[in-house]
Amino acid sequence: MVTHMKTTIELPHSLLNDAKKLAAREGTTLRELIETALRSLLKERKEKKKPFKLKDGSVTGNGLAPGLDWKDMHRIILASYGDRGGEPL
Repeated sequence: MVTHMKTTIELPHSLLNDAKKLAAREGTTLRELIETALRSLLKERKEKKKPFKLKDGSVTGNGLAPGLDWKDMHRIILASYGDRGGEPL
């Protein structure tokens, strides 16, 4: 089972130099510094992402308005527009 993989990434020289200096100051390797930073970023972003929750769109009432019938969807749709160009009940 492969647990590590070599890859090549392009970084700005200034960022790479800063990372090398930090790794040296902390007595660690550049690889360990990058791995730790990447793991931390991935964990942070995963924790920020909240699952989608649909808002409750329930309404109160007792079914269709008087004069409407479930078999006449065209009339229901027109009535749903009310004073915005629909058909009055």
